Amino acid sequence: MGKKRIVKKGEGDSEGAKAGASSLSKKRVDVAVLNVQSTYNNTKVLLSDAKGNALAWSSSGSLGFKGAKKGTPFAAAKVGETLGAKAQIMGIKQISVIVKGVGSGRESSIRGFVSKGVFEVTSIKDATPVPHNGPRPPKPRRV
Repeated sequence: MGKKRIVKKGEGDSEGAKAGASSLSKKRVDVAVLNVQSTYNNTKVLLSDAKGNALAWSSSGSLGFKGAKKGTPFAAAKVGETLGAKAQIMGIKQISVIVKGVGSGRESSIRGFVSKGVFEVTSIKDATPVPHNGPRPPKPRRV
């Protein structure tokens, strides 16, 4: 069914790790924005510069959590920790946080991010969309 690939020690794994680290380390940013989108089902975190250009991102689904575990605070903390490690490589000193959504990973993702490095959180802004009136309710049921 095909030839088996033999990988010697130090060939396959070190190249991928170096490529990921080098692509992040090219950009040196001092001030960044951490966008946290937390729903009941998932937590997505995006790290961008002051202009809004994306530098790195992660989500609880991309880390391997499946189903209802994606919406837990533990999964959100892991997402924050992975992005914190990436931000430390880039040399980020200050972050401002924008939080969207009503999920349980709102606060824990920020805590996980700050725990990985020496970051100064300048501001935390809640940008959760709130409907003014919403859609029209359904007609009353006639029995």
